[in-house]
Amino acid sequence: MAAGDARKHEKAIDISGLDYAFGEHEARKQVLYDIELAVAPGEFAIMTGPSGSGKTTLLSLVGALRRPQQGRIVCVGSDLMRLQGVELEAYRTGLGFIFQLHNLFPALTAFQSVQMAADLRDDLPGDKMERIASLLTELGLGERLHYRPSKLSGGQRQRVAIARALVHRPALVLADEPTAALDSQNTEIVLGLFRRLARENGTTVLMVTQDARVFERADRLVNLVDGRIDSDSRR
Repeated sequence: MAAGDARKHEKAIDISGLDYAFGEHEARKQVLYDIELAVAPGEFAIMTGPSGSGKTTLLSLVGALRRPQQGRIVCVGSDLMRLQGVELEAYRTGLGFIFQLHNLFPALTAFQSVQMAADLRDDLPGDKMERIASLLTELGLGERLHYRPSKLSGGQRQRVAIARALVHRPALVLADEPTAALDSQNTEIVLGLFRRLARENGTTVLMVTQDARVFERADRLVNLVDGRIDSDSRR
């Protein structure tokens, strides 16, 4: 089941009894311990905590970039323990991924980078080209639609990556430090976009960040320490 079906479910993310470790035998290092986490459709949740606490590992498990070892992860109605082949690829394609590194193709313009993501979906309503231009303009890139990454600043490249992740209006967005390269003004623009998607489309956002500027804009703050949820508070 694709991530676009998240709004049909009571919980966009439902995790219970999740453990995860790297390596085997003497080299085994456990990084997550008995994680219990439920996130509702339309909720904007932030995971924070010290470096090495397991935040990015947990995000990658929710995104099916790693396979769960023990416990249960059900996201947008899909049991990630059981997904294989075409269903696994459909799940990943339906998500909105925003990584710390923008990973833009050097030969593609900002518009083309977002268009490539949009072309993966054949179910987008309305004019696709108009949607891409509108989204990039909303993110302050209206005059740089046809610039390649080498002609963009780090913050501008990150905003292209954010547009690429959001162009298909995913029901579940997974973001790893998306505002780290952004100034305060553009951080507010991105957060406002997340909030609008949550309000209008029921988009769920799970963001890993240590950027204190964004904490007060989230619905919820989950703090991980040494691989365990130390606190979980709604704001």
